[in-house]
Amino acid sequence: MTQNTTMTTPTNGTKTPNSTTTDDDTTPSPNYIAGAASTGDYGSNVTISTHPVLQHKISLLRSSSTKGAYFRSVLREITFHLGYEATKSLTTRPIPLTVPHGSEHVNCTGKTLVERIALVPIMRSGNGMVDAMLELVPKAGVHHIGMYKQNGIPVQYYNRLPRKCESDVAYILDPIMATAQTVRCLVSILKKWGVTKIHIITVVASRKGLAGLAKDHPDVHISVGEVDEDLSDKGDVIPGIGDAGDRLYATPAIDDEEDLMHPSKRKRSF
Repeated sequence: MTQNTTMTTPTNGTKTPNSTTTDDDTTPSPNYIAGAASTGDYGSNVTISTHPVLQHKISLLRSSSTKGAYFRSVLREITFHLGYEATKSLTTRPIPLTVPHGSEHVNCTGKTLVERIALVPIMRSGNGMVDAMLELVPKAGVHHIGMYKQNGIPVQYYNRLPRKCESDVAYILDPIMATAQTVRCLVSILKKWGVTKIHIITVVASRKGLAGLAKDHPDVHISVGEVDEDLSDKGDVIPGIGDAGDRLYATPAIDDEEDLMHPSKRKRSF
């Protein structure tokens, strides 16, 4: 069996090198470059990590061999890194405290965070980022938002935002940003809720989705691990990380036409 290197054209028309074919294959498989659009200019409020350890971790997250428990662990590590950088704009005020030295206690002036923080994970996949953020900001409130897409349109099915906004900053948590329609919808909800500062934390975004969101909401801050160039015909990021919710919870795939059916009414898939 011999192997040949060819140039292929993905569905969006961009040529991708290093695709391979074999004597037994009739259609070459494109080899997408992870993070190929990470060096673009998306505006001053968009931060794309260049940390080599994070890039290594994101590759582990992408890999088909990374299963449920390890996927959850790696996502948590990546979120902690992204969250650490995303929270650097928070402010502090001085507080008095004491430091133990043997049987004595030394007076000291320390610092504490000023802002009241809300974490807003988009269910299901955003739930996998909550624990890492709570390690950074343990006093933050967690307000879940449930969204799904029907015919490409985001539909809200769950909202646990308090009736009155008492938060100064909201961090939206979602591991993947494809077309960014869902995030756009949530940004509008949060602005109507009354929070003054919104910061999105996502592991992988598409170039198109990130650029469009940054243009439509230039006041919103966005922290991203890597940016991929391509979107599939269905609007999925390519190569992306797959279905983050399914991978987090080892959920079997369900046919699209059964998405809105009660589990007892669905066809058995296993």
